[in-house]
Amino acid sequence: MHAEVHAGTAATTDIGPPPFDGARVRRRELADFLRSRRERIAPERVGLPRGRRRRTPGLRREEVAHLASVGVTWYTWLEQARDIQVSAGVADAIARALLLDGSERSHLFTLAGVTDPAPENGCDGVPPALLEVLRQLEPMPACIQNSRYDLLAYNRTYGHLLCDLDAVPVEDRNCMLLAFTHDEWRRALVDRAETVRVMAANYRAQLAEHLAEPAWKHMLRRLQRESAEFRELWERHEVGRTTSGRIKRFRNARVGLLHLYGNPLWLAPQLGARLVTYVPADEETRERLEKLHAMVAAGG
Repeated sequence: MHAEVHAGTAATTDIGPPPFDGARVRRRELADFLRSRRERIAPERVGLPRGRRRRTPGLRREEVAHLASVGVTWYTWLEQARDIQVSAGVADAIARALLLDGSERSHLFTLAGVTDPAPENGCDGVPPALLEVLRQLEPMPACIQNSRYDLLAYNRTYGHLLCDLDAVPVEDRNCMLLAFTHDEWRRALVDRAETVRVMAANYRAQLAEHLAEPAWKHMLRRLQRESAEFRELWERHEVGRTTSGRIKRFRNARVGLLHLYGNPLWLAPQLGARLVTYVPADEETRERLEKLHAMVAAGG
């Protein structure tokens, strides 16, 4: 009798908890986040009258739906964590309606599982102390990039090392995208064929850890769409890892050939952020970097 009871208990215990539903948890997080942002906004901030009978703190759901030009029922379902699709355009409209700052907007797009069509300038998300480090490293070129090769910040020397980065749209400031599609950047890479081969192999290795992230998939699709050369390299299925200490050769349009050691310093391995500095490999390169920095600092 007791044995049968214990056996039955063990069988019940072995069933265990239900499987983890990541999509459901993310929808719940999105719903809670939207509600919290909605409730903090006074109607007057978005040009709406408060009225006498307002019981809801902040904005009502129908007011957010109106400001974002989406259906009231659809937005209500979104805050109820229902399984509905959110497009990038709608997420953008909701972010604007809720007056989200850069971090909040990024969080919204992450929870919604879509790529932000208008991400904020990456430099805004880099701590001021690191921006000061970049400035102090001049005349040596230095930048902060993530494992996807997005340029998050850079100093003035790096900004004119391969092209005029300030003239490049923020959404295009990605080293690999530039290496495959930007004419001036391509010409500046002396050993370009080997450089892009290694970059594509590194990207494949890193992508394995970010397969579910929209920004990674978006960049991959863009590279495949815009560069036949990238498509050919991608089909090789080569895998590599970032290396340091090797001499890189750049041909700067203003001061000529530069021999530099590239040195990545990882800032946050889990996010792939790194500070990359380029140290002159010879005295001639050092003099040319100083000349380039002087020209840039003078506005030339």
